[in-house]
Amino acid sequence: MARLARVEDRPTPPEVYNWKVYFNAIIATWAAVMIGYDSAFIGTSISLASFKSEFGLTTKSTTDFNFISANIVSVFQAGCFFGAFFGYLTGYFLGRKYGLLLSSAIFILGAGLQCGANSSTGLGIMYAGRIIVGFGIGIASNLAPIYVAEIAPPAIRGRLIGMYELCWQIGGVVGFWINYGVTEHIPASHKQWFIAFAVQLIPGAFLFIGSFFLVESPRWLVSRDRNADAIKNLAKLRNLPEDAPYVVEEYTEIEAAIAHERGLAGAGFFGPMKTVFASKTLRYRVLLGSSLFVWQNGTGINAINYYSPTIFKSIGITGGNTSLLTTGVYGIIKLVGALVWLLYLVDTFGRRGVLLIGSIGGAISMYYIGAYIAIAKPAQHPTTKLSSGGQSAIAFFYIWTIFYGPTWNGTPWVVGAEMFPQHVRTFTQACQAASNWFWGFIITRFTPQMFTSMGYGVYIFFATLMVVSVPFIYFILPETKQVPLERMEELFAPGVKPWKAHDIVMARVHETRQLRNEGKDSPSSTSFEKNRNERAEAV
Repeated sequence: MARLARVEDRPTPPEVYNWKVYFNAIIATWAAVMIGYDSAFIGTSISLASFKSEFGLTTKSTTDFNFISANIVSVFQAGCFFGAFFGYLTGYFLGRKYGLLLSSAIFILGAGLQCGANSSTGLGIMYAGRIIVGFGIGIASNLAPIYVAEIAPPAIRGRLIGMYELCWQIGGVVGFWINYGVTEHIPASHKQWFIAFAVQLIPGAFLFIGSFFLVESPRWLVSRDRNADAIKNLAKLRNLPEDAPYVVEEYTEIEAAIAHERGLAGAGFFGPMKTVFASKTLRYRVLLGSSLFVWQNGTGINAINYYSPTIFKSIGITGGNTSLLTTGVYGIIKLVGALVWLLYLVDTFGRRGVLLIGSIGGAISMYYIGAYIAIAKPAQHPTTKLSSGGQSAIAFFYIWTIFYGPTWNGTPWVVGAEMFPQHVRTFTQACQAASNWFWGFIITRFTPQMFTSMGYGVYIFFATLMVVSVPFIYFILPETKQVPLERMEELFAPGVKPWKAHDIVMARVHETRQLRNEGKDSPSSTSFEKNRNERAEAV
């Protein structure tokens, strides 16, 4: 299929694109199913009458209920924030494979605690479970994208990392529909809300069991001086013999890059931290990658994910089941958008293009919804049937989803996993993941209060942030599509304009490959070492 054609950085044997690399990527990205399910089910679960009755929330005022619901949602994000940094510790000492195993075990413990909450225990055990689940997910959100980026061939790296986003949306669809299903088929009771919480255990168990079958990252093994294991695992992932030219060339590049980068960072746990803080360009990249999650949360996505009943009520939708059904449709649109992004957009249009389109289309949609609410004031005129204006607002909400799903949903994770060298990548990924969870915490903690005090201004606020992100993306973010991980630093070399950096670096990559194929260059040649030294000076 033409749309699934790969753009290769070098002549690549067909064996490289084999089931093993996809199998390992799928196992790791099941971490995202856990995240997606939680982001979708919790907001609608705590709005169920059965949940409110169980924990004595039916007598609470709107202000008190908003406070409690914001706490239930946001303590998860707080746990994710600290878990993301702990992911650096586990990634360094345990590696990607056993780090993901640990994260899933922690997640299962937290999910079990949530299932144990009831009217007798109160919400205390629920809060504890939410924090522990978040801690496990924080670790996984650090390690899963790194692992996939490190095992993926360059031509399908974006596609494989994009599977993380696809799994996120699969979990989200199940989470958005689960409460609609239980309200339709199960009477209001402890069992009704319990089922939604118990389903968390399924993706957690899948990742836990699957982690035993993961092939450890060759790049991490080289960084721990386990070179024999590294080339063995690389050959296994590429489905080629250890002495195959492609395997030897890729392994040599990994070994040379890590040896060179280790000389820059120094050995030990704190070496990557010192390197990042001592390097102006690496500090800049950390701020750049982290800022993408500011803009991602600035689209309003977490406000919608966690408080969808509030969102649809503000537009004029009444009735619990109607709101849940509308939320479920939203989840399906997001999933379809993720599929389009994964199979076509991310490795065709690149990262910058999809982000720009997502911001522009999303801003227009949000401005329309805000204008409708400001003029029609649907909350002050409740009806059992939406007006034509209300229907158009819902249409623009779905249009916003169409723009967001294939753009901002997963692209920041791809860029954050790509743009750093191996010797600091686990630490920098911790920073990226922590930024996502920090800003997610801010949004989820204060969204109920924002709707109370700002009304339609919430939509104007998010729309304006999307507009501001456009010049940021165009003038500051370089394109990372198809750039080998070992040459990412060249995108940030002094004097290189971000909007021109990709063309410049890829021209150098093709020139190097051509010279090497002609026998005029090799990884051990003077020219190769000179290029590496020049790139090191840029760092």
